[in-house]
Amino acid sequence: MVRPPGLSVRLKLTLSYAGFLMVAGILLLTAVWVYLLQYVPDDWDQRMLHQNPNRQLLAYTFAPAAGTVLAILLVFGLVGGWFLAGRMLAPLTRITEATRTATHGSLSHRIRLPGRKDEFRELADAFDTMLARLEAHVAEQKRFAANASHELRTPLAVSRTLLEVARADPDRDTGEIIDRLHTVNGRAIDLTEALLLLSRADRRSFTPERVDLSLIAEEAAEGLLPLAEERGVTLETRGDIATTTGSPTLLLQLTTNLVHNAIVHNLPEGGTVQVTAGVRAGTVVLTVENTGAPLSPELVSTLTEPFQRGAERLRTHHAGVGLGLAIVDTITRAHDGTLVLAPRAGGGLRVTVELPPDGGSGDRGSARTLPSP
Repeated sequence: MVRPPGLSVRLKLTLSYAGFLMVAGILLLTAVWVYLLQYVPDDWDQRMLHQNPNRQLLAYTFAPAAGTVLAILLVFGLVGGWFLAGRMLAPLTRITEATRTATHGSLSHRIRLPGRKDEFRELADAFDTMLARLEAHVAEQKRFAANASHELRTPLAVSRTLLEVARADPDRDTGEIIDRLHTVNGRAIDLTEALLLLSRADRRSFTPERVDLSLIAEEAAEGLLPLAEERGVTLETRGDIATTTGSPTLLLQLTTNLVHNAIVHNLPEGGTVQVTAGVRAGTVVLTVENTGAPLSPELVSTLTEPFQRGAERLRTHHAGVGLGLAIVDTITRAHDGTLVLAPRAGGGLRVTVELPPDGGSGDRGSARTLPSP
């Protein structure tokens, strides 16, 4: 929408200063005039001021002087107001220039307004913080788009190669090629669905409901019990009533991703996974920890980035698409929570999700173990 031109803020402030100064001057001169009139008789017969001053002569003498004073006050108010308004609005000018710079795509510019804290400094600091977060978000989105393009290109390239092989050798048995195409196509579908879920969680497009994380943990463990049995992993869930507010679907996906990740990245034999839900220090906490290979703090700090893979990730039908912990991180932030990843001393990983409580959390004190056969 095109706005019609109007008076600048500086001019408005200048007129305001001059107007207030004129009003103050008029009130002052009026007070002086009223005070003087109390001691001057209203005698029109004797007109000589040095003999018997009267109100008419006083008005005749006082009015030009009062007009001159008001004119001086007007000029002083306009000039001084213009100067003072310019000094006061100088920080706003820098903020406006920074906004224009950011509008043209340069997010690295910062205002860094000097001086003591006031309204303009708070606005400038808030704008700098917003630019820093926006720059980091844009960089993350660009990196994510590049990684997603690379990951999607791989199954498509494999599919094209398989189709070219089938076309070049019509007599070849197509059963193996169809099986491989099915596997590659399934991976591409899984990756696309993961990307859509990640986008949905990032937009917070869900209706908040009351959710018990202990029940969510049990449901996720029940669904992944066959995978744990297949890999010889003992899956244990412990939970107190831990209610929070959010999306049951997304929180189930969060828990499922954590448990799946803990099962897949575990010891070859005799591994364990512990899932715990409860309330701690006024915060709803979900903890998933597993045995496994030793992990360095440097590697752990990168696991929530999209398409990052931990130690010994294999390209199997259980390997995932490299978005499991990235989705967990996004869902956690969408629920105003925090995600903490820490390597265990004996190997493996401990993941802690902290969410705001719903207010009705209590203690149920239940524990359940889902062992491997």
